[in-house]
Amino acid sequence: MTVTPPPIEVQRTTRTSQAALGLSLALLVVAATLPWWAPEDNARAWMREFVEIACYFIFAMMWNLLAGYGGMVSIGQQAFFGFGGYVMLMLGNLAGVNPFVAIPLAALAAAAIAVPVSWVAFRLQGGYFAIGTWVIAEVFRLSFANLTIVGGGSGTSLTALRGIDRATRENLTYGMALACAVAAVALVYLFLRSKRGLALLAIRDNEVAAESQGVAVGRMKLAVYVVAAFGAGLAGALYFVGNLRISPDAAFSVNWTAFAIFMVVIGGIGRIEGPIVGAIVFWALNKFFSDYGSWYLLGLGLLAIVVTIRFKQGLWGWVQDRWGLSLFPTRRWLKNPS
Repeated sequence: MTVTPPPIEVQRTTRTSQAALGLSLALLVVAATLPWWAPEDNARAWMREFVEIACYFIFAMMWNLLAGYGGMVSIGQQAFFGFGGYVMLMLGNLAGVNPFVAIPLAALAAAAIAVPVSWVAFRLQGGYFAIGTWVIAEVFRLSFANLTIVGGGSGTSLTALRGIDRATRENLTYGMALACAVAAVALVYLFLRSKRGLALLAIRDNEVAAESQGVAVGRMKLAVYVVAAFGAGLAGALYFVGNLRISPDAAFSVNWTAFAIFMVVIGGIGRIEGPIVGAIVFWALNKFFSDYGSWYLLGLGLLAIVVTIRFKQGLWGWVQDRWGLSLFPTRRWLKNPS
């Protein structure tokens, strides 16, 4: 008599992740209704702070996707951040497009420009790839610094928002930032839970082995590079809508990528929760200690050193290893129902 073994089930969620989903939806409702229930002065202040956090978070999330999951360590993602900001400004100031409509269009433009840029960047490997992306970002900076139509090296202001009153502008910017942050998390989470996400992790671990198993390595790396550029362009366009002014030095500063690396390393590289934790920590440090100038930057460096030595997987990685908490699980577990 043949005994049929019980079927094996694949488990992809945990009780913690289900509870986190419910809590996230509740927080999303609270955040979305903030302008209607919070005192006006407090609401305005918190909305401005949230826009800044969202820009940092989206940029760090995309760098984490590129480097933490894809294994492509870039220190030139500010190229797409600044490009997105400038495209948004040109669409608004020169083409008459509503700047809030121009934000996703600028992100698409950043994704489009990433395709020819990848032809150059992907000729390099390892440390050469990292330095090469920085050089590409400098080419972007110098190119826009020589465009007088957007203010040259001194930059220019976003004049397309002059006809919109301040309260409406801040509400729209806040709503757009909230939507973009949620979309960034959903995009990365769903991607990593798909077959393409498994392929990406295989490429990160060993390109040769992944290719031998039928993974289209070149096509997958290009897709991730374009998606990361899209997110960086989205963050840049959103940031300069809130800032109302742009310049080459501000838009293409290497500090953007340096801060993204800091946030991802502090929170936990290769984890969706990492950029969330890192962005909150970085925002708090920036808000309360940035007035200390060089001492503030020194403190950031020391904190990064301590975390990498004491918590090698980042703060959330330490929490996950100790208590097994995963708010956005991307792994699969085999579960025997018997």
